[in-house]
Amino acid sequence: MPKLGNVSLAVIKRMPRYYRFLGDLAQQGMERISSRELSNRMGLTASQIRQDLNCFGGFGQQGYGYNVHQLQQEIGQILGLNKRRKVIIIGVGNIGRSMAMYMTYEFPAFEIIGMFDRKESLAGQILLGQPVRPIRQLDEFCRETRPDIAALCLPTAAAPEIAAQLHELGVRGVLNFTQYDVGLNYPEMDVENIHLNDSFMTLCYKLNRER
Repeated sequence: MPKLGNVSLAVIKRMPRYYRFLGDLAQQGMERISSRELSNRMGLTASQIRQDLNCFGGFGQQGYGYNVHQLQQEIGQILGLNKRRKVIIIGVGNIGRSMAMYMTYEFPAFEIIGMFDRKESLAGQILLGQPVRPIRQLDEFCRETRPDIAALCLPTAAAPEIAAQLHELGVRGVLNFTQYDVGLNYPEMDVENIHLNDSFMTLCYKLNRER
């Protein structure tokens, strides 16, 4: 399993789930929770939770457990949610529009600064207060604004060219909704793949196995 620093990617991928569960508990008015209680809610072992959190330092107190709000805040800092990230969305079809709306209302720390599409007919349309720009303006826009993240929501066939352009422009993070493997070709970029087809096929396998 690859590691980021001294922490395995498997542990890092569990951090957002902890953050989400703790947020739900805080909304319910819960002030503290033990690792055992948290394990029962999340379907993990208490030992696994303690090991995961100990990768980033000690957060709990023996006999008290974890302060729910404080632990969520600490995990948010570990994940970098306390920093504003500039995001561009490339492709404003159904997936791109849905992603833009989701990020705007659920993750205000991610600031959408630009939207692009290859269809010239969409240029100038306003989406969530942002004008849709033609893809030919991507180079100049990125050099001026230096976005942190690009969400690739365009057809897979168009992804290699755009990924190469983003790499050349120094965009470090890619949220990839295409079937093109950006990380394989540009390992120095930080890529998160959202392969919906893979998820459907995995689900089909599970259903087939149960039968």
